[in-house]
Amino acid sequence: MKMNTKNIDELIIKFVESKATLEEQVELRNRLEIKENRIYFEEYVELHYLLNSKIKFDYKKPLKGMIGKIQSKSKYNFFKYAASIIVLIATGYFLTKTTFKTVTNESITVGTDKAILTLGDGSRIALEKGKKYKSKKISSDGKKIIYESGSNETEKKIVYNYLTIPRGGQFFIELEDGTKVWLNSESKLKYPVNFSDGERRKVELIYGEAYFDVSSSSKHNGDSFVVQSKMQNVEVLGTEFNIKAYHDETVVLTTLIEGSVALSNSVYKKVIKPGEQSKIFQTNNRFEVYKVDVEDEIGWRNGMFSFTNKPLKEIMVVLSRWYDLEIFITDVEIENVRFTGMLSKKKPISIVLQEIKSAIDMEYSFNNKNLIIKKRE
Repeated sequence: MKMNTKNIDELIIKFVESKATLEEQVELRNRLEIKENRIYFEEYVELHYLLNSKIKFDYKKPLKGMIGKIQSKSKYNFFKYAASIIVLIATGYFLTKTTFKTVTNESITVGTDKAILTLGDGSRIALEKGKKYKSKKISSDGKKIIYESGSNETEKKIVYNYLTIPRGGQFFIELEDGTKVWLNSESKLKYPVNFSDGERRKVELIYGEAYFDVSSSSKHNGDSFVVQSKMQNVEVLGTEFNIKAYHDETVVLTTLIEGSVALSNSVYKKVIKPGEQSKIFQTNNRFEVYKVDVEDEIGWRNGMFSFTNKPLKEIMVVLSRWYDLEIFITDVEIENVRFTGMLSKKKPISIVLQEIKSAIDMEYSFNNKNLIIKKRE
């Protein structure tokens, strides 16, 4: 039996706006088996696709009149889109996944292990899962890169390599002295192939975020380890700490997990203790030290997003780097709404967003690799 349009208008709109009950979803699934209803549904999907939910719909008004106001363009793509939704309904997908607006873009993938290694001669090597690389001193299985210990006595000149992590990537490196470094998305590290005995072991975090587990100076004749980064030098004897120094951010954060570190630049010198974080402001070189929840700062190394009372706009910066997409928050009033939770970096972006959405009054949509977030209407 054909569904009359008075009933189908309300049923389809409720479904698309995530207001349909379980019984209404089942009813819609059953009635879409009728050809005329499927055509009517496709027309609505075209309208919804074009307007992207920017019009407030009145359940009492028929959809036909509204559809007539929209010019037909790229019908094949819209109807292909509609057909895929019908398949999901027919298979019962939306009985548990009840939102139409938040269907994710399949081109957005979860971040993975990948990096670009730049050798001393300028040659570049792509490191990624499934690809192995081996040279005289370097070996990589596609998930990590390890430099063999032991200096080359015949080589007096220091040779530097660079490891660059793109958006959507992460990588682990073990330096020649045994120091372990985990690099987050959109980061770049400069380091020597060999460290020289009797001199400070120096590396540079050119930009991005890195977790250092430094090989103790007692194993290297007392030679300290120095990390140069934006606006500061960090000197250690053997410890674990995290530096966050992205080129597009105006502060540098250094978090100490264990041991002790001395931070310095042209203005100040300060020693911080385990559980403390230093913050340097690029605008005026102001320096602050305070206690933090260490797990929030280093959760990324263990495959987690860890947020405690974090503003939405800051969370979205983190997600944009890991999933390699651009994120736009169109309503200023929700930018500083705060969220607390632990989320897995292994999950698709759609699952992560649903977790955040459960606590924040927001909705979202995708346009290719752009994510648009707005306040829930």
